[in-house]
Amino acid sequence: MTVVERREIALVDLLDRLLAGGVVITGDLTLRIADVDLVRVDLNALISSVNGKVPPPWQETPREETP
Repeated sequence: MTVVERREIALVDLLDRLLAGGVVITGDLTLRIADVDLVRVDLNALISSVNGKVPPPWQETPREETP
């Protein structure tokens, strides 16, 4: 075993590292019976930490007026 293989990371540290950079989760789920698609679910999610300097996407950012 190398030093990297023996290194243990706490779950909190792992979540902190993932949220600092952001995580994108994508997936597809299809329920099919006799080659007939009954239900299809598509998942696209972006998970990241919240920063006070970055406004939420639902708020409009003030636009600078050009002369």
